[in-house]
Amino acid sequence: MKIQLALDRLTKEQCFDIVRQTSDYIDWIEVGTGVIKEHGMSIVRKMREAYPQKTIVADMKTCDAGKYEAMQAFEAGADITTIMAFSSDKTIQDALDIAKRFNKRIMIDLLGVKDKKRIQELKALGVDLVSLHIGKDMQETISFEKDRFQLVEGLSGIEIAVAGGLDLKNIPMIIKNNRPNILIVGSAITKAERPNEIASKIKELIQ
Repeated sequence: MKIQLALDRLTKEQCFDIVRQTSDYIDWIEVGTGVIKEHGMSIVRKMREAYPQKTIVADMKTCDAGKYEAMQAFEAGADITTIMAFSSDKTIQDALDIAKRFNKRIMIDLLGVKDKKRIQELKALGVDLVSLHIGKDMQETISFEKDRFQLVEGLSGIEIAVAGGLDLKNIPMIIKNNRPNILIVGSAITKAERPNEIASKIKELIQ
């Protein structure tokens, strides 16, 4: 099980300071959508240069121009980029083809997906990594209840990441009941007074 640190709604300086404090405890560094929108691909490049040993995720949330945006992310140094599950099959397939060319990966964001049929369609396309995601705006009314995981229950050959409001209160339950492959943690770490301490505690939980 890996920890993906989600960097969003932060300045460039804050991003690098938080990664510096937590790098011993995290596995994947996610450059969030808002950060990319503000700073462009240059921050992905700089994060790659600063942390060559880490897996870099560019959270592009692509929903069109899959070939072009995937190439943007990989040429900037990302190992993984994200595509929305509601994108056309053509968009997803184009991105998967580019990922194969670069020997990189695509993570499909399941935000808004409610039908397990779509997961099967994604698997048929060759998708092997998805994010079970509750968006920021919905976190006040939705949590990771058991029925949310039914969307990916019984899947084989696909790695599962979970994202959206994860913290020290709900992570133990998620680990015990669902055993995802990747925990995507944002504000619980980035908004903490001592990010390194929270990241360390999460690392202890998964070990």
